[in-house]
Amino acid sequence: MRYLFDEDLPGMAAEIARGLGLDAVSVHEIGRRGLSDPEQFAFAMQEGRVMVTRNRDDFRRLVVAAFEASASSPGVLVVPRSLPNTAPAQIAHALERWDQGGDPGFCFFSFLS
Repeated sequence: MRYLFDEDLPGMAAEIARGLGLDAVSVHEIGRRGLSDPEQFAFAMQEGRVMVTRNRDDFRRLVVAAFEASASSPGVLVVPRSLPNTAPAQIAHALERWDQGGDPGFCFFSFLS
């Protein structure tokens, strides 16, 4: 899978995730800071990336709206508060476990179009 880390997560988490062999980028690294959630989600869909965020409620609404519009989305992965931003390596390693089929407690919203 390919991942796009939202602005509410440390950019270092994406860098560490890449070191673990994951295809991950952060909006901090690619000049997308300050853009709206719908803009970030549209970009993630266009790039075929799972959006990784803490913003559960707004992105859940965006996934539902995309589904209703028959758009295609790889989904949204919500990072729990138990993985603090002060520990980006924990976030990256949890993502690696999730990517390999484990369940580190993430909430995942997705659909097939």
